[in-house]
Amino acid sequence: MNRLAAYAAQLESLASRERLRERRPAAGLDFTSNDYLGLAASARLRAAVEAALERGVPVGAGGSRLLRGNHPEHERLEAEAAAFFGAERSLLFGSGYAANVGLFATLPQRDDLVVHDEWVHASVHDGLRLGRAERAAFRHNDPEDAQRKIAEWRARGGRGRAWIAVETLYSMDGDRAPLDEFGVLADAQAGFLVVDEAHATGVFGPDGRGLASALEGRENVIALHTGGKALGVGGAWVNAPRLLVEFLVNRARPFVFATAPPPIVAAALREALAILREEPERRERLRALVAHAEARLGALPGAAPAGTQILPLIVGADGAAVRLAAALGERGFDVRAIRPPTVPEGTARLRISLSLNVTVADVDALAGALRELDLGPASGAERG
Repeated sequence: MNRLAAYAAQLESLASRERLRERRPAAGLDFTSNDYLGLAASARLRAAVEAALERGVPVGAGGSRLLRGNHPEHERLEAEAAAFFGAERSLLFGSGYAANVGLFATLPQRDDLVVHDEWVHASVHDGLRLGRAERAAFRHNDPEDAQRKIAEWRARGGRGRAWIAVETLYSMDGDRAPLDEFGVLADAQAGFLVVDEAHATGVFGPDGRGLASALEGRENVIALHTGGKALGVGGAWVNAPRLLVEFLVNRARPFVFATAPPPIVAAALREALAILREEPERRERLRALVAHAEARLGALPGAAPAGTQILPLIVGADGAAVRLAAALGERGFDVRAIRPPTVPEGTARLRISLSLNVTVADVDALAGALRELDLGPASGAERG
């Protein structure tokens, strides 16, 4: 018996449908990464890491935060992050994925209901599968549908808390959630609102504090901020009331049982927060680049600009998206094809990510290359 045959068959099936994922090195102009402010390779972050090493900050933690891995750099970062975002407490995780899994597997309780946007990140779904609460999806960016899901649950006898889970800026379409309406719904239901600021942190809000900055600090608002996108480093924070953070410290398995994030990463993130405060021109330059890109790319077939740094170009068929990305790669542009199940069936796309790693001239060159490739009408661009 070939023990590997089943795995080979599944990979062959993915390949036949042009959905096989592969690791590719970074090459060409960066229209793919989430390094929106161009901090990942910045001189200032490099200097901060060098200075931290010089003062003895270790590279590795050596254990979990609850054993010997709790370093002063972790605690300094959490205190500074809580103050920066206006939260009562902040808790550092190794990644946004780990933070979402820990949050949703831990905080909603057995009698509770989590209603989530149908397009929330996979990490939310994985956390909910590990948790004890009931869950239900509502239509994308539709607070009324979320309210209906909660009302249906109550009518079936649901008596716990309602949790509403949204992203503030969605990573595949670049559109924003109607946060004020979701906040009103959470208040009306005496429930909680969980906002994932992953793609908004550093880019939007006062000093880059995100799209939900006006809501943070409320007793019923929990926010997640990642350090590996616009901040250029890694890790993620959960910002919440002190009591909920202490509950996560005691019960969230991705926190309790994981080796702590490297202290040197915490030191770099402290510098990244300082950059957000002290270099607002980075956000201004990104806004100008986004406006220029929408003017040059927004009229292309399948383009769906949303006024943010994420500009999808809906192609439709999986294979067509893959071939278009490959053709752009041959011309020196790193733009990746995104296919189901990451996006809905029939909406395979190029996800054009705008960052300070490219210039206005680079955007013009990309627009020219796409026109040369003669996109034609987008196939399957409409959502079902």
